[in-house]
Amino acid sequence: MTKTLCRTNYPVSICFIVVNEFCERFSYYGMRAVLTLYFLAYLHWDKDLSTAVFHAFSSLCYFTPILGAIIADSWLGKFKTIVHLSILYVVGHVVKSVGAIPMVGDKNMHIALSMIGLTLIAIGTGGIKPCVAAFGGDQFDEEHVNERQKFFSIFYMSINAGSFLSTVITPILRSDVQCFGSDCYALAFGVPAALMVVSLFVFIVGSGLYKMSPPQGNILLEVCNCIGFAIKNRLRRSKQDPKREHWLDWAEEKYSKRLIQEIKMVLRVLVLYIPLPMFWALFDQQGSRWTLQATGMDMAFGDSFVIKPDQMQMLNALLILVFVPIFDLIIYPLVALCRINVTPLRKMNVGMILAAVAFALAALVDVNVIKTVVDPAPAGKCLLQVFNLADGNVSLQFPDNNNNLFPQPIQHLQDPPEYVTLPLEASSKELQIQVSQNGNISECNQTFDQEEAYSLILYPNTTGIQCKLVHDNIKKSEDGNPLLRFLNTQLETVNLTVGDVSFHVPPGYSMTLNKTVPWGTFSDVSCSTKSKKCSVLDLGLLDFGASYTVILMEESGKIVAYKMEDVKANDVHIAWQIPQYILITAAEVMFSITGLEFSYSQAPANMKSVLQAGWLFTVAIGNLIVLVVAEGAGLEQWKEFALFAVLLFGVCIIFGIMSCLYTYVDPELLDKINLEDLGKEEDDDDNMKEKTNDMHLKKTGKSTRL
Repeated sequence: MTKTLCRTNYPVSICFIVVNEFCERFSYYGMRAVLTLYFLAYLHWDKDLSTAVFHAFSSLCYFTPILGAIIADSWLGKFKTIVHLSILYVVGHVVKSVGAIPMVGDKNMHIALSMIGLTLIAIGTGGIKPCVAAFGGDQFDEEHVNERQKFFSIFYMSINAGSFLSTVITPILRSDVQCFGSDCYALAFGVPAALMVVSLFVFIVGSGLYKMSPPQGNILLEVCNCIGFAIKNRLRRSKQDPKREHWLDWAEEKYSKRLIQEIKMVLRVLVLYIPLPMFWALFDQQGSRWTLQATGMDMAFGDSFVIKPDQMQMLNALLILVFVPIFDLIIYPLVALCRINVTPLRKMNVGMILAAVAFALAALVDVNVIKTVVDPAPAGKCLLQVFNLADGNVSLQFPDNNNNLFPQPIQHLQDPPEYVTLPLEASSKELQIQVSQNGNISECNQTFDQEEAYSLILYPNTTGIQCKLVHDNIKKSEDGNPLLRFLNTQLETVNLTVGDVSFHVPPGYSMTLNKTVPWGTFSDVSCSTKSKKCSVLDLGLLDFGASYTVILMEESGKIVAYKMEDVKANDVHIAWQIPQYILITAAEVMFSITGLEFSYSQAPANMKSVLQAGWLFTVAIGNLIVLVVAEGAGLEQWKEFALFAVLLFGVCIIFGIMSCLYTYVDPELLDKINLEDLGKEEDDDDNMKEKTNDMHLKKTGKSTRL
């Protein structure tokens, strides 16, 4: 008898299982929260490849539960399966963390370690997924039904608590802790690795208290074998053989009628699963496309509180904890009072509609988000902006009738307007630009390449106005923070530190490269040169998504800063994502929770593991859909959101038709049906034995019952 807590029917072993699940979910969701930005900022992949690999990993996490179930039920048992695969899980986390250390090899090594680590993590987390909850349920005696139900509620709470805390903490570790000169992804992956070690340790410590059941054979394999035998038997039989009422009946020669009847019930539910992957294709993009959308938004709440783009995922876990009791205690009872017959399948359909609406909102938000993005120049053209550092206004004349590019004189230290598109009509072209000031004309010869962005710097010289061409980075930073560069007009190097980012600006109208700096107001940036200390510089607000050029000039013996905005700051607040998360979480409550309850109620007790495998398989296929669209469609993000919304609306119609054609099975009758089928089967067996005995008696004069 398993030890129990004082005055309760809860085994002490449950404490170890719940803590184990909390730590494991913390490690998984914590690592997953920063994964997309890791691909973008650390491995320098583009958004489409980052999204594709993220969903390939997520898909693998939902394919491997089948492997874990087979190992547990057919070979090792649940306990040993959890231990062995958790060790693999820990190794995967460690490898993933090492791959995020810059000194460990080159970029190819980082990619290789990341992929190996993610594969091991997917096998580990997916393999133990079907085992842990079932192992917890095994700890209760059969008469403690209520305690077992409460355990699953606590177990579910531990999952969401681990998910919530990890998606809050790991983005902070990523961005607020600097290591190796940049965001600390090694720490952001290392802490989840440590939590997984704790998870494994806690689970093993409780081993002396667990009630362990030996492997009893895998029902999923038996179902697959039965279906395979029915198909093979049907194909090899001739047309003269009597027809069967159902194609599964061709398996009666080898398998019991009860098993065949149960498989028929399960298949009726599995057919309804066919449209479901499209829902998961939308739902799981919270960690990929929605995180990418957040990087292009204003993430500041007031002057002091800033939310990270990868922290927004915590809303789902938080809202789940709020919505489940609201739906169960308020919304569903109110709907029932209105005498509206809301069946489980109708709830699921409403959930799919809510998810589609969430993506329609995401598309609408993204249309406004991209307004601050500078579109790259097409082939045969380039982008150009001008900084006038000369005293007084200047005018520019371009060859090939392009004088309308800058029709107005450019003022001294004027914040440059939006980039203009400069036609080249070639992949590369040298242009002779005339610069005029107060009747004096200077010539500026520069070579421009197509699809590039440039800044043309005009500065005074003893012979007139000189020009210098520098390449610009028009892309916003991967994590949404501002980009900053300095242009030095002094005759010596200027050293500055903005936040914790250092700049060494060479003399002679030299421009530094863009660097990512933290968001905030910088009114007292100190600077220094070899010969003197600069005055304190006021850079003002460096806002999310903006790209700035700061020109260092000398006035009255002091160095002063003039800030120019190359790329506009994000002007859509991240709070506009909250309606999306509210809708997608409400959709999850109505779709996922209702779907599992419906599935379990429509099949025999010993077939629930088959339905669980089928349910997880739909999640895996949904992630594969995102992978294909991200890599193959090549759409702008808002168009992709709109496409998914339309596809899910279409799937809702199909699922609605299938729902109308489905006939519900009364859960209370399932066991009765099974008992009746078992009784008939036993009668058939008795009749067969009687016939065999009579035949044997006629031939030998002896009964087979002797």
